[in-house]
Amino acid sequence: MLPVYISHPDCLKHSMGDQHPECPERLGAVNDMLLIKGLLDFMQPMDAPLATEKQLAQAHASLYIHELAAQSPKEGTVQVDPDTSMNPYTYQAALRAAGAAVLATDVVLTKGAGTAFCNVRPPGHHAEYNAAGGFCFFNNVAVGIRHALNVHGLERVALVDFDVHHGNGSEDILHDDERVLMCSIFEDKLYPFCGNVPRGPNMVNVALPARSGSEPLRQAVLEKWIPALDQFRPQLIFISAGFDGHRDDDMGNLGLVEADYAWITKQIVAVAQRHCQGRIVSCLEGGYVMSSLARSAAAHVKVLLGMDD
Repeated sequence: MLPVYISHPDCLKHSMGDQHPECPERLGAVNDMLLIKGLLDFMQPMDAPLATEKQLAQAHASLYIHELAAQSPKEGTVQVDPDTSMNPYTYQAALRAAGAAVLATDVVLTKGAGTAFCNVRPPGHHAEYNAAGGFCFFNNVAVGIRHALNVHGLERVALVDFDVHHGNGSEDILHDDERVLMCSIFEDKLYPFCGNVPRGPNMVNVALPARSGSEPLRQAVLEKWIPALDQFRPQLIFISAGFDGHRDDDMGNLGLVEADYAWITKQIVAVAQRHCQGRIVSCLEGGYVMSSLARSAAAHVKVLLGMDD
């Protein structure tokens, strides 16, 4: 089976206002660049299903799921935190985004897809066990990881997160699960202002100073991530693929470029080839300048497809 590309039109209907950086146009920018680059010709498109309550409850409190559904407005917007709000279509979009991770897990583990890229929103890695925040409602990768562990019976699943912001929600959900290894590289002293002290022994958190650029990132991957991943020997790897560390994106200040995202993806692919038959599920997180987001996501997907030079 071809590598899988998962998205859904419902993800475009969620909007937090005309000036909000986490906008529907993000998905179109990524999709258009993958199309222009010819990458979608080598992928099987699939529509993201709606995640079920049972699937969500593997990563979130049932009470939180019900409360979030009850907050969904019939018109206008409802503020969830200072920078996160819901419109009438948000809850449906969030179900699709989490459902994409579940579907991706299924097709990679049972259909021989090898890799899957989920071009969905809202993003997920700031969503905690019982709280939304940071533009996120459900933790898409955490839902997928628990599906791989609890439904497919895997014993070891890794999560690598290279978004410029630390995935505090993923850490909140997964820090006490010895079946999971989470590796996170992020900009220090940036939202959500945590991660410097890992919450569990299964967390490999690396905070990089602002304006670090390529070399400190690559050194951290080679010295911190790769040894931990090789020792863990994951049976499946999830990626929280955030591209807001790009030098053109003012949401962060790491100063990365497309080549850095291609390089880090190559390292992850190599680990996957050593330990889990190349099986990777990648879910879009951040990236808020359309041009740099599109170019970086395309560089990432190209490597996932094994088409890099």
